Amino acid sequence: MNGELFFSFMTSLLVCMALIPPLRLIAGRFQIMDVPGDRKVHAHPVPRVGGIAFAVAACLSIAWWAPKDHRTLSVLFGSLVILGFGVWDDRVNLGYRTKLVGQLLASLAVVFVGEIRFHDMPFVLDIAMPAWAGIPLTLLFLVAVSNAVNLADGLDGLAGGLSFLSLCGIAYLAYLSSDSMVLILTVPFLGGLLGFLRYNTYPAKIFMGDGGSQLLGFMMGVLAIVVTDSTRGPFSPSLTLFLLGLPFLDTLGVFGQRLAEGRSPFVGDRTHVHHKLLAIGLSHFEAVTVIYAIQAGMVGLAYALRWRSDFLIVPLYLVIAGSVLALFIGAGRGLIALPASRRPGWNAQGRMIKFLNGSWLADLPIRFLAIVVPFFLIATVFLPANVPSDVGYLSIGLFAVVLVGLAVLPRLVPYFVRGGLYVGTTFLLYVHEDSWLRTASGFAVTHNVFFLVVAIMVLLSLRFSEESRFQTTPLDYLMVFLAVMFPLLPEVSVDVSMLGVLSAKLIVLFFSFELLLHSFSDRVKQLGFVSLWILFGLGIRVWF
Repeated sequence: MNGELFFSFMTSLLVCMALIPPLRLIAGRFQIMDVPGDRKVHAHPVPRVGGIAFAVAACLSIAWWAPKDHRTLSVLFGSLVILGFGVWDDRVNLGYRTKLVGQLLASLAVVFVGEIRFHDMPFVLDIAMPAWAGIPLTLLFLVAVSNAVNLADGLDGLAGGLSFLSLCGIAYLAYLSSDSMVLILTVPFLGGLLGFLRYNTYPAKIFMGDGGSQLLGFMMGVLAIVVTDSTRGPFSPSLTLFLLGLPFLDTLGVFGQRLAEGRSPFVGDRTHVHHKLLAIGLSHFEAVTVIYAIQAGMVGLAYALRWRSDFLIVPLYLVIAGSVLALFIGAGRGLIALPASRRPGWNAQGRMIKFLNGSWLADLPIRFLAIVVPFFLIATVFLPANVPSDVGYLSIGLFAVVLVGLAVLPRLVPYFVRGGLYVGTTFLLYVHEDSWLRTASGFAVTHNVFFLVVAIMVLLSLRFSEESRFQTTPLDYLMVFLAVMFPLLPEVSVDVSMLGVLSAKLIVLFFSFELLLHSFSDRVKQLGFVSLWILFGLGIRVWF
């Protein structure tokens, strides 16, 4: 199962990253653009096709790797319905009734075909919830969550990052309860989101649109219901409140503030949590990072309370929800503000960059990466004792694709190089971990030390370079945090923790590739030759 999860993740990640460039090119032609407005923080039109990319990638991965049972098929059908109505809305701005029709169609599919609904009564898990109550409650819940994530999509990288954290929490609970169905449905969305977020973090080159945000909310709701179903695992359905985290709380807070001020809760304004953080003086980067931290705390509470009863979970959530509502009302009345030193214009990172400008930190890390990373990839191709035949054949096929791209499609060379490096490196590290090298203690220690040094150089390059070629984003810190923490989580088996270590190494290399491609844009073909060497080397290892 671990291999299926890994390849479903990578399939979705790579398909999403491959789809985004062509979708960006055609977004204007099909009028799928987000135009600046009063309640928006961007100043220029941005393509709204990111949701199409990660949705198609995740659904293709699920269709390939997941069992073809009625639940999987109902989730895929519901996802496509939500996506279709969302993309339609992105083009023509549908009315709320039409949006509701799409959300209900998708929800009805998973409830009646997939038999996914609330089955347990709160506080009394030994009493089943009757269908006449469970079905309407499930429909209301799925519609509410779909709209909550959509409403939270107000800053670059915000809705995607929040959903990524929630899905990580759901996946970990599914792992603890050995729920393979939830895992195989969750992991592809994590891969697709990771591919999308690289383009969506500030300043965003692409938005997910209503199709993407509504789909994420729908999937989070469906998966939260399934993973907390008492017939499948030991977790209380009340944990869904913490798993969904800030988007749900934000919606409750916004509606509560509007009602407290005598306004309609359904009239849009700038009262969401991200608007408030910007209003009190935080930068875009800081606001997103704070929201990520709050969401991580909510998901962490879901884990900490996983064995607790509703008599603790629900009151604690009500206390948190009440506190959030009080903060919303206080901020709305101007009672909360940052000190003057933290208002716009004060930037600690900018001062540090200015202080270090011209020092060895500004130049040494990227030159180190330019020499060491390609040398490592070239030198280690022939170290594994054997290469699986499927990896070898795929490598040969991709070798041909990258070679043709480098030769005849000069404008698309960077994308072919990225694809070759990303896939080739994934294959290379996978066969490293799956061979004798994993048990060779001396090599393993050297291998890990090498990646630690590369990670430090990547972080130095990200942190202290003031050039616009590559900007640090909250996603960068989120990915490093998750990659480091996953192998350390309690109850993670050795095999799965090795997947966590492999993922951490891949993230380090992927960041180094992006730095090299941006810093040495006039030498992209040289990196293309490195990718060709990796793919060719892995391919011929099938026969030698």
